[in-house]
Amino acid sequence: MKIEIWSDYACPYCYIAKERLEKAMNDLGIKDQVNIEMRSFELDPNASYKVVSSTEDRFAKKYRLSNAMAAERIRQIEQLGREEGIDFRYSTTQYTNTMDAHRLTHYAEKQGNKTIVEDLFKAYFTDNLELSDKNVLKEIAVKNGLDENEVEKVLNSNEFESDVRKDESQAYSMGIQAVPFFLINGKFTLNGAQNVETFKMALKEAIQDDIQNNDLSGMSCGIDGCY
Repeated sequence: MKIEIWSDYACPYCYIAKERLEKAMNDLGIKDQVNIEMRSFELDPNASYKVVSSTEDRFAKKYRLSNAMAAERIRQIEQLGREEGIDFRYSTTQYTNTMDAHRLTHYAEKQGNKTIVEDLFKAYFTDNLELSDKNVLKEIAVKNGLDENEVEKVLNSNEFESDVRKDESQAYSMGIQAVPFFLINGKFTLNGAQNVETFKMALKEAIQDDIQNNDLSGMSCGIDGCY
């Protein structure tokens, strides 16, 4: 089974949904049978490479809320993350541009590494690090077994930017306007941080579809006879 996930590292619901999907796959005992491919979707391509505001101030401005209301909404999202076992510290995140993190993800996947995604989310939402900081990204990459010199070359270039743009263009062509967005076997879609049971239902549907598609052999004749 192949699951493509469009997400951004600055998206709290993307991290929450990732954990819920993991639980659903584990509950069904199919995690080893699923190939997950991360797709890039920058929520704010023009975000600064330096922190320019607090999470609360940015949240209040974006959603036209008072700071008190923004703080409460942030607290509620943090609680959702903690219910999934994440040490979720959304209120103190350091919001910056995520292009380099997405480029690094594409490089890591090319090297066959899937674990870096979890560490990048953790770096942002738990450790509250700046994902625009190339030293932060390099440290995470090396921790995941990637070659330090190669990672440095990638980060100091524009390599894999075209891959990020390709992901985003595909998303726009599919009408994706919000993340997380899940495409299962190129056929079944889910939008948003669904609960574990909903993920399980979608996965079961995809499994059943696979079984049906692989059992469509009708009567035929060959050189040894007809069956």
